[in-house]
Amino acid sequence: MPSRAGITLSRRDGLLAGIAVLASSAANAGTTTGKIRLSLNENSFGPSPRVRHAIEAELAHLNRYVNEDEANALATQIAALERVAPAQVVIGDVLGPLGVHLGLGRSGGGNVVYSTPGYTELTDAGAAVGVVGRGIALNAALENDLPALAGAIDAQTLAVSLVNPHNPSGTVNAVDAFDAFIRTASSRALVIVDEAYLEYDDAFERRTAVRLVREGLNVLVFRTLAKAYGLAGLPIGYAIAPAPLAAELRAAGISSPHTLDRLAVAAARAALGDQGHVQLVRQAIAVQRGRIHRTLDRLGWRHSDSQADFVFFAPPDPDRLRQRFAAAGIAIGRPFPPLDRWVRITVGTPRETDRVLAILA
Repeated sequence: MPSRAGITLSRRDGLLAGIAVLASSAANAGTTTGKIRLSLNENSFGPSPRVRHAIEAELAHLNRYVNEDEANALATQIAALERVAPAQVVIGDVLGPLGVHLGLGRSGGGNVVYSTPGYTELTDAGAAVGVVGRGIALNAALENDLPALAGAIDAQTLAVSLVNPHNPSGTVNAVDAFDAFIRTASSRALVIVDEAYLEYDDAFERRTAVRLVREGLNVLVFRTLAKAYGLAGLPIGYAIAPAPLAAELRAAGISSPHTLDRLAVAAARAALGDQGHVQLVRQAIAVQRGRIHRTLDRLGWRHSDSQADFVFFAPPDPDRLRQRFAAAGIAIGRPFPPLDRWVRITVGTPRETDRVLAILA
């Protein structure tokens, strides 16, 4: 199976041609209602063509649960891609169960330090068993405020939870500063890094915190295939963790083969096996994201330095702009308090971007 680092295209023309085919295919698969959904950070270009064939081949086995051998085959494939041992892979929607697991592991509860506004599945789930979320505001560049996060860690901290690239800002922290933070923080508490959008960043290999898991640090990295891999309709994800923690999570019932969706497992194997498609999606998103950023620059509107499949910006009149998108049949992201005057829009296909730019202009 090809690695992320091993995918190269000999000619730029070949890459551009691939992006054009991808955009054409996505346009042909669009809805006929004229409505556009750019609110949930879905991959508008869709999954690898291999996914459809994998799903069709699996339909004959829908009467069967996923068995241990099938789950192990996916874990082995993930381990090869991430360059870790299969024992370090935990398959499934890990964040919610992990929040509960952390809370149950310490009597009297504890806290999870995280950036706000942000994605709170882990802290929301943990709240049911006494976990307290300790939200730390983003810095002026709308990045994870690493010094403030470090200052919030105390003896009751169960974990530090970071999203990189962050949601809703799309920003990434500088590699050296991020690594230094994780090395220090992981000596005091588990560090959880949600890299749901990192496949959209050209610097994936240099940024991913899996490098630090490989070193043996107290770090867990979560990925979802719902974003760059295009499997939002068959959601599946996985975590890479130190082997003892991974074994602990599996013993708690997380990643049990019988809880996995057969079609999602088949789709995941096909999607992960086509890293060339992910590269095309990454490049296609970068082109459309750049178009929007350049328009925002011409308008003089502040925007974050998003490296994800969405843009985040502050228009002069966000309420009026939201109304204009709604009137045009385009759904965009909800407000994210306290950044209520900022707007998040998922990056779509070229045709969808044309519609967005027409409204912005």
